[in-house]
Amino acid sequence: MRVAVLRDTTSPSGYAQLGAIQAVAPSLRIEVTPVSTRDAGDMERSLASFARAPNGELIITASAQALHHRDLIVRLAARHKLPAVYFERSFVAAGGLMSYGPDFVEQYRQAASYVDRILKGEKSSDLPVQAPTKFELAINLKVAQTLGLKVPPSVLAQANEVTE
Repeated sequence: MRVAVLRDTTSPSGYAQLGAIQAVAPSLRIEVTPVSTRDAGDMERSLASFARAPNGELIITASAQALHHRDLIVRLAARHKLPAVYFERSFVAAGGLMSYGPDFVEQYRQAASYVDRILKGEKSSDLPVQAPTKFELAINLKVAQTLGLKVPPSVLAQANEVTE
C-alpha cells in the first residue's frame, strides 16, 4: 500500500505529523511518500504525479494551508480517486471520505476554563499543558461507495458522524 502525506512545508507541525506516520508505516507495510506543498499549484502537480501509480491513498496533515485549500484538496482526491483521511470533519462535510482528529469544541472549552482560571488569579505559567483528550471520527459513506470501498461495521460503530 502507498500513502501520500500532504503537508505544508511552512508548518512545523507538518514535520512532526509526518514523522509519526513514518514511524508506524513499516509495521503496517505502508510505503509513505511525503508530498510537500507551498501552494495550490504544488498540490495539483504532486497529487497528479502520485496518483499515476495504482493503490494510492492520501493523508492530509493539519495546517492552515490545508484548511485554506480544503475544497481543492477534496476535489483533487475525488478526481484522482484517492481515498483520503483528513484532520477535521469540515473536509468530510465538503465531500471528503473520512476525518479523524481532535474535537475542537472540547479544546475551546478547555481554553475557556484556562482563561477563567487566569482571570481568577492563577499564573498561566503554573497551568499544565494539555493535549486533546477527545477525538472525532467522521465518515462519508457516499464517497466510500464512489471509491468502491466498504466501511466495516466495526468502524462505523465508532464514528461520531456518518454521512450517507
